[in-house]
Amino acid sequence: MRFSVNKSEKYTVLIPEEEKLDSLKAPQLKAEIVTMFQSGTENLIIDLSSVKYVDSSGLSSILVANRLASEVNGRLVLAGLNEHVMKLIKISKLESVLNLLPTVQEAIDSVFLHEIEKDIEGDEENN
Repeated sequence: MRFSVNKSEKYTVLIPEEEKLDSLKAPQLKAEIVTMFQSGTENLIIDLSSVKYVDSSGLSSILVANRLASEVNGRLVLAGLNEHVMKLIKISKLESVLNLLPTVQEAIDSVFLHEIEKDIEGDEENN
């Protein structure tokens, strides 16, 4: 599976460069996601704007990313979802579980807000 990765101090953007995220591609994506979190990623943005089709295997990879982000008090945000992908997420009743935003910029803003909230909570616990 082809994808690009853009790392920043507070987040990583993963951009699949495939139209399908299916049972042939999902295992590679899942392996990359696991490696990212093992390497210290806390906040992951997946830009799905190039992805036209996702099946249950692809959705499973996304759910793994969501679980791994939660385990490190991080955030997973999906950006740029097309109509088909959004429909699958809604049918699966995951729109309330996953963080879904229209653009990568909005996803970045969401991550920064999450980090600020974590800092405030940490300050309150220390006082």
